[in-house]
Amino acid sequence: MQYRKDRRGRDISLLGYGCMRFTRKGGGIDIDKAEGEVMAAIRGGVNYLDTAYIYSGSEAAVGEILRRNGCRDQVYLATKLPHYLIKSMEGVEKTFREELRRLGTDHIDYYLMHMLTDLATWEKLKKLGMEGWIKGKLESGEIRNIGFSYHGNTAMFKQLVDAYDWDFCQIQYNYMDETSQAGVEGLRYAHAKGLPVIIMEPLRGGRLVDLLPEAAKRLFPEGGPTPAELAFKWLYDQPEVTCVLSGMSSMEMVEQNLAVASSACPGCMTEADRALIEGVKEEIRRTVKAGCTGCGYCMPCPKGVDIPGTFRCWNAMYAEGKASGRRDYLQCTAMRRDPASASQCVGCGKCESHCPQGLPVRQLLKSAAGDLETLSYRAAKWGIRTFKLW
Repeated sequence: MQYRKDRRGRDISLLGYGCMRFTRKGGGIDIDKAEGEVMAAIRGGVNYLDTAYIYSGSEAAVGEILRRNGCRDQVYLATKLPHYLIKSMEGVEKTFREELRRLGTDHIDYYLMHMLTDLATWEKLKKLGMEGWIKGKLESGEIRNIGFSYHGNTAMFKQLVDAYDWDFCQIQYNYMDETSQAGVEGLRYAHAKGLPVIIMEPLRGGRLVDLLPEAAKRLFPEGGPTPAELAFKWLYDQPEVTCVLSGMSSMEMVEQNLAVASSACPGCMTEADRALIEGVKEEIRRTVKAGCTGCGYCMPCPKGVDIPGTFRCWNAMYAEGKASGRRDYLQCTAMRRDPASASQCVGCGKCESHCPQGLPVRQLLKSAAGDLETLSYRAAKWGIRTFKLW
């Protein structure tokens, strides 16, 4: 296993264990199977375990696995505060205590504001007293590092990076998200500010493996890297990446991922690897609805529409599955203080005058809204606004 440094010089394993996708059995987590997989990863050098309050049963399962094996001191625990469910600092403290109880620990090594998607939400949390609460937890040692996880565009990510003295951050990043979400620009910006960057969704929930177009699958040469190996190599090749989370739900996945994390490093990508990535991306793009490159020249929208984010989710809906694209769209446009839905477009045309691709952005946004803003989306957005969850 290779390691990279956090802000305080501690070694974090290049491969982290994402604990959201444990195998389920009989309505709950198959704890014995999960234990075998997690412990194999720890024996292989993984020392970063990521979970969250809202991952059903995950925190308790992680706590039980560490208790059974007496290895809490061998790993760093990362979990997240669901600030969108909480209205007061009393609620924050209660939730934090519950997380400590579930995990069977007296401190959290890496604590994140979960899905902190815009600056307005952070300002709201500050008004509640979040900065003082964080300061107290850092001083007491109950929290060792404070950060945030993010789904949104590059510009807002940079604002959030600069809004507080964070210790680390977590972004969705893979070769298909290089110019969307925080993207490579956001990754490098955070790194330049001295922030370790944890990567989630390196395979887009497995979709860069299981749901690749058949034409893309045929590009992988026999005896060459597998789709998963190539995606991980692409990330490990970038020195700005601190740790890559993988939701490993089989022993085979654990073993394969450990092997890649033990050998891949900056400079490991060959010209053949890069050409293969570009070929795969091109085949994926053939399935898209909007030919948006995510350059962001159309932004900011006067009405707040996240235009590149909308098109990314719309394309994902057709390339990877309707549920996947719609879920990402809900996260990126509705789970925030200031909504960024495609339906907010008033047809001013400012975006089209700046689009290097010459896309009919207004027409595409209307079509995207029709596909993405289902009754379920509108109900969720209404609930978020009505109950002020963000």
